[in-house]
Amino acid sequence: IPNKNIIMLDSKGVLYRGRGNLDQWKSAHAIDTKVRTLEEAIDGADVFLGLSKKNILTKDMVKKMAKNPIIFACANPDPEITPEEVSEVRKDAIVATGRSDYPNQVNNVLGFPFIFRGALDVKARAITEDMKMAAARAIADCVPKEHLQPEYIIPSALNQEVVKVVSQAVIQSARKTGMARKRGRKIF
Repeated sequence: IPNKNIIMLDSKGVLYRGRGNLDQWKSAHAIDTKVRTLEEAIDGADVFLGLSKKNILTKDMVKKMAKNPIIFACANPDPEITPEEVSEVRKDAIVATGRSDYPNQVNNVLGFPFIFRGALDVKARAITEDMKMAAARAIADCVPKEHLQPEYIIPSALNQEVVKVVSQAVIQSARKTGMARKRGRKIF
C-alpha cells in the first residue's frame, strides 16, 4: 500500500510532513496532507487500525467511514470503540478487537509462538518479512472461505490447526528464502 494512502496518527494528531518533533520512525510515515485530526482522517476511510486508548473512535466517526469499513479496535483492555457501538450505526462494518469476549480477537498468540516454533525448528538465521507474511496468510487460511463472515474473519486462538499451519508456513518460507540452516521437520 502506498504510504500516501495511509494516514497515521499519534497522541498529538496526524503525522504530516513539516510537523515538528517527529522522530525518525514517525517521520518515515509522515505524508503531505492538510488533515490534522482523527475526525478528519476517518472521513471516507476504508480501514481503522487502532492501538491507542478506549473510546477514541466515536460512532459519528464510524458513520463517516467508507462503505464496508474494517475496524480493528485493538486497544486493551478496552477498545477504541466496541463492536456494539459500531453495530448501532453501521451494519456493513467488520470489527475486530483485542478482547477474547468479542468475535474476531486480534491476539499475538495466533502468530507469535508459532512463528518462533517454525523459525527455531529450522534454526532460521532471522525472522524475515516473508516469514511473517507467510504466517499471516496461514492464519487467514484457517478460516474456510465458506465460513467467512463479518463475525468470523480471524480463527480462535484455541484453534489447533493454527499451530501446525503457521509453523509449517514459516518453515517453508525460511527454506525458500535461504534463512533455514537445517531442514526442519513436518509439524504434527
